Amino acid sequence: MKNLSIHTLMHVPFEGLGCMEQWISKNNHSLSFTRFYEKYRLPNVDDMDWLIVMGGPMGVYDESQYPWLTVEKKLIQKAIDNGKTVIGICLGSQLIAEVLGAKVYPNKQKEIGWFDVKLSDSANLNPMFKNFESSFPVFHWHGDTFDLPTGCIRLFQSNITLNQGFIYDNRVLAFQFHFEVTLKSLNNMVENGVDELNPTDGIQNASEILHHQDLINANHQKLFGILDQLAAVERTE
Repeated sequence: MKNLSIHTLMHVPFEGLGCMEQWISKNNHSLSFTRFYEKYRLPNVDDMDWLIVMGGPMGVYDESQYPWLTVEKKLIQKAIDNGKTVIGICLGSQLIAEVLGAKVYPNKQKEIGWFDVKLSDSANLNPMFKNFESSFPVFHWHGDTFDLPTGCIRLFQSNITLNQGFIYDNRVLAFQFHFEVTLKSLNNMVENGVDELNPTDGIQNASEILHHQDLINANHQKLFGILDQLAAVERTE
């Protein structure tokens, strides 16, 4: 397997790579970070094979409060334009959607907790998702959503959110939800976002969220399969 150079953009310390770090280490890929909540230095796109864009509580439209969003979007655009593999999680998916020309805006309601997503017909035809159930539970923590960018293929939807994920040019993947969450990161997210956990139809309380930790491993296996498929594409080029 080709040893990949993977760069990760982080927006808050409690939303990191989760199980993806395990996959990266196991496969002997190199890993580097830009942490926008610290003094940061942007990478050279030519030095990376993959760019992974993680989540955070801010919105893509919050440039006045988080000026680094402007330079981050330019970096994501450059990575896509240069044919890099780009993966976005939650806020990362929203940033990719905006970079690709779609509107990002507050959803009709927040979606926080373990809720099912359903595969689209297109996802069912994609080898990357061939072993997935037609519907399965994943962990969500988002208040914004996005329109499907032109040229992208919808992969998942939930009862609350139509666009839960998409693929662009077979190299750019966006997931509104958190395949990667581990028990540690789940606890960190709950601890840092407890003020949002006012149970409604779309929001579970902390106890219910943590009760479903048995779902974590199945989500990891799905994500590992996706990463394996993306890495296989790199090997053929």
